[in-house]
Amino acid sequence: MSIHTGVAAAPDFSRYVHVLLEAARGYRPLALLDLDKFHANAAAMSARAAGTKIRVASKSLRMRSALEAALADPGYSGVLAFTLPEALWLAANGIRDIVVAYPTADREALRQLLQSEASEHVTVMVDSAEHLEILRDVARSSTVPAGARFRVCLDIDASYAPARHRTGTLSTKLKVGPARSPITTVEQAISMVHACEHADVNLVGIMMYEGQVAGVSDGAHTFRGLAVRALQALSKRDIAQWRAEVVAAVRELVNLEFVNGGGTGSIESTTAEAAVTEVAAGSGFYGPELFQHYRSFRPAPALHLLFDVARRPAPDTVTVLGGGWIASGPPGKDRLPVPVWPEGLRYSPSEGPGEVQTPLTGPAAAGLKVGDPVFFRHAKAGEPLERLNSVLVYSNGEIIDEWSTYRGEGKAFL
Repeated sequence: MSIHTGVAAAPDFSRYVHVLLEAARGYRPLALLDLDKFHANAAAMSARAAGTKIRVASKSLRMRSALEAALADPGYSGVLAFTLPEALWLAANGIRDIVVAYPTADREALRQLLQSEASEHVTVMVDSAEHLEILRDVARSSTVPAGARFRVCLDIDASYAPARHRTGTLSTKLKVGPARSPITTVEQAISMVHACEHADVNLVGIMMYEGQVAGVSDGAHTFRGLAVRALQALSKRDIAQWRAEVVAAVRELVNLEFVNGGGTGSIESTTAEAAVTEVAAGSGFYGPELFQHYRSFRPAPALHLLFDVARRPAPDTVTVLGGGWIASGPPGKDRLPVPVWPEGLRYSPSEGPGEVQTPLTGPAAAGLKVGDPVFFRHAKAGEPLERLNSVLVYSNGEIIDEWSTYRGEGKAFL
């Protein structure tokens, strides 16, 4: 089985430290982006997509400069945003073809959308009559230009459902996958198409995200890993059939601009489906810890978090300032940031990672002194950037730039 590594070489942490010292940079909580590995990962994902368009998931990048760099690479077009205010801000800064991945009830942001040129470039997500009622009410507001219409995308369930009944209600007990859309049958999808017509919105796309494949690593050499691989194999066959049925039925009623599916973890299987016109991806640019445990690919770690040693409470223990940036999802070890350099560090079993300080033990701790750097890899891609104002950009052996995060630009969208 081939492994897509992005780049052959592992991160050269000693070189990163040397460059930071030359640039007189400290190690207080900061992030370093290896731009060479970022672009190598982009090329590897594009190769995996085999010609299918990749829409960049902004949730995983959370820097405008990173979005622009991703969109400049061949094979990438459009952004999958996570909130409407974010999409409005990106559109105001020149980014086009934005799909908001999650439904919104933010009436003020919806009004702003119809009042601006962004209405031509931003598509909002719906999965129920309630969403359409909100859109219709906003469009009928006296502050909205007459005739203004929302571009909408229909979010349809893409969970694995071994007992899926195409003409009945699907029990959630028989589903494996994200709890997203309530649209679980072809009939419900058709009903929503007709509802979009009555709501005077322009239905332009379908989104079906198979998170049980795209977002769950399959590389563990355990019984759980074996079960995940078996479940994903079944799910890939199921979603291909289910997505083809839904898309065919909807296309009988409306001309769709796009059918979006999958994510970084399912690029090959999703793009193999004839019904799919584009796949979303974001985490693969940075290569976070969760994506180091897939069998068919492994992005090069490109985004690194640095924390400095602030104290030595014992000969075999050091404490770094910060470090406890836990990833979202089910609580567990796989949501913790991983100390990756110097090798041989581990969390104190009695404390674990802390928001303000993190004790570390292990063989490497004895050789560290106050002020030394420790590199961590976050479990997920974009989340740690909510805690930083900027990221240092490294390329060809030197720091070449400093990019502002969303937070650094004064934006907090979630």
